[in-house]
Amino acid sequence: MEALTTCLSSSISRSIPPPLSYVISLDLIILYLLYCGSYFLHSLPSLPFRLFRITSLRSNFLPSFPVSLHPSFVYFSFLSFIPLFFPSFRCGHCKKLAPEFEKAASRLKGSVQLAKVDCTTNSETCSRFGVSGYPTLRIFRYGKDSAPYDGPRTAEGIYETMRRQTGPDSMHLKTKDDLKAFVNNHDASIVGVFSGTDSLRLAEFLKAATLLREQFRFAHTTNLQLAEEHGANSECVLLFRPPRLANAFEDNIVIFRDYLTIGSLRRFIRDHIYGLCPHMTIENRDRLRVRDLLTAYYDLDYHHNIPGSNYWRNRVMKVASKYVGRGLTFSIANKKDFLLELEEDFGMGTSDGGELPFITIRTRLGHKYTMREEFTRDGASLQRFLEDYFAGRLKRYIKSEPIPEKNSGAVKVVVAESFDQVVNDPDKNVLIQFFSPLCPHCKKLEPVYGELAETLRSDPKIVIAKMNALANDVPLGYDVQGFPTIYFAPVSRKDEPVRYQGTRELKDFLRFLKREASHSLVLSGFKDEL
Repeated sequence: MEALTTCLSSSISRSIPPPLSYVISLDLIILYLLYCGSYFLHSLPSLPFRLFRITSLRSNFLPSFPVSLHPSFVYFSFLSFIPLFFPSFRCGHCKKLAPEFEKAASRLKGSVQLAKVDCTTNSETCSRFGVSGYPTLRIFRYGKDSAPYDGPRTAEGIYETMRRQTGPDSMHLKTKDDLKAFVNNHDASIVGVFSGTDSLRLAEFLKAATLLREQFRFAHTTNLQLAEEHGANSECVLLFRPPRLANAFEDNIVIFRDYLTIGSLRRFIRDHIYGLCPHMTIENRDRLRVRDLLTAYYDLDYHHNIPGSNYWRNRVMKVASKYVGRGLTFSIANKKDFLLELEEDFGMGTSDGGELPFITIRTRLGHKYTMREEFTRDGASLQRFLEDYFAGRLKRYIKSEPIPEKNSGAVKVVVAESFDQVVNDPDKNVLIQFFSPLCPHCKKLEPVYGELAETLRSDPKIVIAKMNALANDVPLGYDVQGFPTIYFAPVSRKDEPVRYQGTRELKDFLRFLKREASHSLVLSGFKDEL
């Protein structure tokens, strides 16, 4: 932290900053607003406040690692990209992001500036940007709020997402060598081929590239001959899938010849970029999981062993090609990247599968299935698994604690296996608290929640319940991002649970239940008027 202070202090104490023209080459800056602890602002009390109210700096004055800045830095006219990250000091997601942010900053040195601002004592700045949850990241372009940062939050993901921002929206290719070099990439490539710079399709393509550049790589050419060897002799868009994923089951290049609009191009990319069996990573998993998805996890390494990585992929694809159009998509993933998720979400032990692929299905509704039979090299076991899945013969995998043998307390303990029986009981109004055993707010709530349950214990139509959300799968329809999260599942509306957002006092809970319940509450010993 001393290095941060020294670097920033020396930068600010230099001569009067030059005009903005000196910093046009500074393409990107990420502003990382940090709510969880003051890093070094308190070491700068002697610096005159006016020194922070500058409007430009030489880009070489700025350090190449994440820096904590005074809120006035938010208004620097040279800032072109600023994701704002507002965590809580108890937020596990925030603590997880911090080291990834540092690693990304090191890799982006010299091209993208990452910075962070302590909002602990500057809450006004945070609220000015509409922060309502943690962590929050926003992107600023040239000092103006541009968009939320929706990219991945790993070092690799931040690096790749922001690296794409440093160049043009679409690279202009002039020769075959340019095209060959561009498409020889770890990611897919979208190349527009047009007849000239005045082409209306080119203008629309460039608009799409501006909107979608954070997700995909774009390039264009005005030389129609570049597309001839790929089967096109007129204006079109070529989608090149990553060379490492080339296979005998599908074309590696897909051609878009329809009427080009931003919407039609977006749909084309969405429907074709991943192909029959893409490589799922931490960065792209959310995009792949918008559909029902089968994934084969194994020791995959496309950086050092492409043939070995494709050995199992080809066997998955051979079976997958028989089920195209059945509503299930396929993918492969490196088991090491998803060990924690496999352990927590699918109960996979560290020795499960060995060198053989471990197969799972996760539907867009959150239903989970695992293939317990050993993966055979001829694909027969995978085919049997798929036949059982489509026939509805598979039992869903549910992460659940054991159902309590005794559950006579006023607050009923619910687990994933008993959720339908208790919470979705059609004759009961149920208030359900999702908690974490490690959450101090949950522990603070315990006596109030217990008193609420005792107050309503004689009411046969209402249940006060709680579930450990870390040890049990949270059902679809319940959005649990923090703890405690409380929902009310009323009679006749079990598919529309109501989130409780009031204060955590007994009288407020009772007022809420009186308003939402389908019957008049029966209270025990509560005399205050509601």
